[in-house]
Amino acid sequence: MLRLLTKSVWLLLVSVVICCVIYPAVLWAVGQAVFHFQANGSMVTGPDGKVVGSLLIAQPFTKDEYFWPRPSAAGSGYDAGASSSSALAASNYALRNRVAAAIGPIVKYKTGPKAGQLVAPDVEAWFQQDRFQGQTGIVAKWADAHNSLPQAWVVADPSHAAYVNDWAKAHPAVVAQYVKDNPGTPQPAASDLAVVFFDAFSKEHPGKFPSAAPPPAPSTASAASPASASSPASAPAVVIAPVGEGADIQSIFYDMWRQDHPDVELQDVPGDMVTTSGSGLDPHITLANAEFQLPRVAAKWAADTHRQQAQVQREIEQILRDHALAAWNGLAGEKIVNVLEVNLELRKRYGSPQ
Repeated sequence: MLRLLTKSVWLLLVSVVICCVIYPAVLWAVGQAVFHFQANGSMVTGPDGKVVGSLLIAQPFTKDEYFWPRPSAAGSGYDAGASSSSALAASNYALRNRVAAAIGPIVKYKTGPKAGQLVAPDVEAWFQQDRFQGQTGIVAKWADAHNSLPQAWVVADPSHAAYVNDWAKAHPAVVAQYVKDNPGTPQPAASDLAVVFFDAFSKEHPGKFPSAAPPPAPSTASAASPASASSPASAPAVVIAPVGEGADIQSIFYDMWRQDHPDVELQDVPGDMVTTSGSGLDPHITLANAEFQLPRVAAKWAADTHRQQAQVQREIEQILRDHALAAWNGLAGEKIVNVLEVNLELRKRYGSPQ
């Protein structure tokens, strides 16, 4: 019995040494010697030599000079600690709103006299008329239809909440009525007042929406005015004011414009431009997605470098072709590009965006 127990103990010890020490050590040594880059997370550095990210995990890019990754539902976005998909059904309004917001500024007419032109200017012109499905008050109807959207707008940026708080101070009667109608909220926060704020705003500023505007001169800026709310003085001023055009109008109200113009034919956009991946961390986009973004990227780099857009666009097209890849040398799947890799190449060639 003791002999069998001794053999079992020795077998356990040998197995632990082989599986927990020797095998991991061999893998580590081979990885560091032969696959050093991949074994250390595929980390890449920027022009200054500092690590800027991993080729295996997506990260957000917002400047027009760069290619943008596909949307992410991982945590608050691109959070490697909370990898997940959006899991939203096609009938979910939050998904419809997110997709509409993404394509509003970029979608183009497919047919008709404006074929190839952006829809965005017509969305702005339609919005300024302040009529949706034959009724006035576009902003109020947007806020009333889905309460989560105006609340999300309020909490999206501190300047938004500050603007609503300033509005509340200037409209005590409206706030008092809200408290009366909602006795469980005796001291409503800015997000609580989101819907009533937009209802009142729609009446006071028809054909306008509260959005970022150029900051006024120091002598005229007033933090107490509901017409402007800015961030702390230590940060660049973000002034919110009623506007009738801009990216917010094109994004937020594109879906309502589409409902008012159901017969208009529009160009398709690449699917991965508006859908999240299963992980929310996919570092690649399709080559079709990159080519769709190419005119915007080339136009910005041409302006930054004071060169002709056509020439810059040809150079970036070559960069995309050089970095495009597909499974089994193109025999399976479509071509994709790594967003971080391509953007680093743009930074290397053209310098820092202005």
